[in-house]
Amino acid sequence: MALNIKKELAVMERKSVRELREVYEDVFGEACRSNHKQWIIKRVAWRMQANVEGDLSERARKRAEELAKDADLRMKSPVNRSPAEPQTGMRRVTGKITSSHDRRLPMPGTVLIRDYKGEEIQVMVLPNAFEYHGETFKFLTAVARAVTGLHCNGFRFFNLTDKKASK
Repeated sequence: MALNIKKELAVMERKSVRELREVYEDVFGEACRSNHKQWIIKRVAWRMQANVEGDLSERARKRAEELAKDADLRMKSPVNRSPAEPQTGMRRVTGKITSSHDRRLPMPGTVLIRDYKGEEIQVMVLPNAFEYHGETFKFLTAVARAVTGLHCNGFRFFNLTDKKASK
């Protein structure tokens, strides 16, 4: 008996989920626990094809059983722990790591140098501030204001506006 898989798939696509669950039960001999139409279609098509063309060899089955015995399989989902409950063992935390360091700025200890109206301006980058003429400024814009007497962007004044680094 030749199996026309494309024809079978087209027939199954037109069926409702309830009808597909009945087909699944006929093919597998057990009730289907899923309501996902595409998943049921793929499983039924695979089983039909395996029934016609042959299933896994006995050697492949034994190897799969060996691998499954060695694998750490989780049978139940992990219990949600409350924040007050102590965590034991190692755990994985996923998420984006953010740094408080502005990527437009060089690392602390770097000296920014700029010529302004014939005078060389030197500013030391500190971990959380900037030092200019022995005075500490919290923002680079404050340093630029002290140098020029006008409000201007500190990053632009010291040519630190790299568009690639600010993303």
